[in-house]
Amino acid sequence: MGQTVENSAFNIEYKPRIGSEAMCEALLDEGVEYLFGYPGGAIMPFYDALPDYPLRHVLTRHEQAAAHAADGYARATGRVGVCVATSGPGATNLVTGLATAQMDSVPLVAITGQVGRPALGKDSFQETNVMGMTLPFTKHSFLVEDPDELYPTIRRAFEIARSGRPGPVLVDVPKDVQFAACNDQGYRRLKEAPAPAATPGLERAAMLLRNARRPLILAGHGVTLSGAEKELRLLAERTGTPVVTTLLGISAFPDDHPLYLGWPGMHGQASVNRAIDRSDLLFAIGMRFDDRITGNPKKFAPNAKIVHIDIDPSELGKVVEPAVGVVADARSALRSVLGYLDRISPAEGCGAWRAELEESQRPERQREDSARNEYGPIRVMDAIREVTGGDVRLVTDVGQHQMWAAQFFKFTRPNSHITSGGLGTMGFALPAAMGVAFAYPDDNVWVVAGDGGFQMNLQELATIRDFGLNIKVAILNNGYLGMVRQWQQFFHNRRYSETPMTGPDYEQLTASYGLAGRTVRPGDDIGEAVRWAQEQEECTILDFHIDPEANVYPMIPSGMSVNEMIEEDGA
Repeated sequence: MGQTVENSAFNIEYKPRIGSEAMCEALLDEGVEYLFGYPGGAIMPFYDALPDYPLRHVLTRHEQAAAHAADGYARATGRVGVCVATSGPGATNLVTGLATAQMDSVPLVAITGQVGRPALGKDSFQETNVMGMTLPFTKHSFLVEDPDELYPTIRRAFEIARSGRPGPVLVDVPKDVQFAACNDQGYRRLKEAPAPAATPGLERAAMLLRNARRPLILAGHGVTLSGAEKELRLLAERTGTPVVTTLLGISAFPDDHPLYLGWPGMHGQASVNRAIDRSDLLFAIGMRFDDRITGNPKKFAPNAKIVHIDIDPSELGKVVEPAVGVVADARSALRSVLGYLDRISPAEGCGAWRAELEESQRPERQREDSARNEYGPIRVMDAIREVTGGDVRLVTDVGQHQMWAAQFFKFTRPNSHITSGGLGTMGFALPAAMGVAFAYPDDNVWVVAGDGGFQMNLQELATIRDFGLNIKVAILNNGYLGMVRQWQQFFHNRRYSETPMTGPDYEQLTASYGLAGRTVRPGDDIGEAVRWAQEQEECTILDFHIDPEANVYPMIPSGMSVNEMIEEDGA
């Protein structure tokens, strides 16, 4: 007679289990909806048990794509994404996806099969030291050699992935452990997370913000991860403080808000970089001061006191030394700061500072407006926004197109911008968009990719077709590895070594998958093409042929400062 799983969300009954069944039950008890994976020999017992459980598995065409799809699902929902692979090359193919998630603080659990325990350490077929290999790219890695430890270990993996600063966790399971009987039929309850302790420093941070005359709020991905968009907006409006975001912080604050300036860094707006240079207080929350933001950290924000709030204590003081450093979740920290501001007299405000910033942005906006009706990347971004009404989740790959989307698409919906930031993983966008589309099947999901990155995971068109995902793709096709070519132009005397890029006829490619595609060339109506794509009831690809030597401006060379920024006019 079966037993009822006491704490199962599905209240299923089970017979005395084997390891693979315990794995499935742990996933059920975590409320997992989707698994993205690819089967193989060492994970076969798990796949044998899978059909008996109400878990939806998505068969990708490559394990890296499975990791990126789980990543996209996690970013869109805030829940832990799950990917599955076999041993050896299956597991090694996950590594890029795990590193992508680690750099961007995305909660994932990766489950890999491993050769049986008797074969471990003998260079057996498809054996790799997955645990050792993934330690640098995960919050934690487990090798489970006892079937009774499978259920609690997988539950623990989820807890680790989503707690504190989120990140990926790997669980490696030998094949014979998946087959082995579980003797312990009990389920171990996880300890409740301790209540957060009072966080010192936030009252001083509030006072610094109140007294500043040229303050900026610098918001990062941590704001989105903690769901603190409302609190961020309240803080900006209550204090009148202008807001800038990191690349991953884009969409944490609406682009059309009068207090939003844009984003800084290597390819951020020149006016925003100069604003940081002139600010007297930088209130940074949920970000880590990576080199794409700071350039030369010794010359970064030279006139500003820095408040740095982040959930990861190792980030405080790692790059820049804050006047106030606070270890805290972004949402709870912002709520505390708002509470302190309620109890202190309001500041005189920073109206003159906002007027100065508004004037500094005028030339940029004029240049942008003059290019809005020309054939090119700005018009593509405008057309997608116009056709969707801005009600879209935009997933971008890595390269020039990524910067153009970040610069020119106006994000007004929270958590609507998804991209690979820290690792800069080409091939990320298409599989990540699959995860987003599975999470929100009724939402508009658009991919913006380059011709180089799109070719790295284009095989996932088969997965998209099989599941009927209505993802739209805009390829900005310049026939180059565009960002590398741009740097070769500026710093290698136009020596375009191995950057010219050929590709398929995307109309024929999409037709071979039973999907729709269209080529758009200079002189064609971009808006009409985007409207056509939006009206299709299937995944559709638009191949925009753009200027091969179109560049992203501004750009700050690696390790340089704002004063060494290259702008469109060559200044």
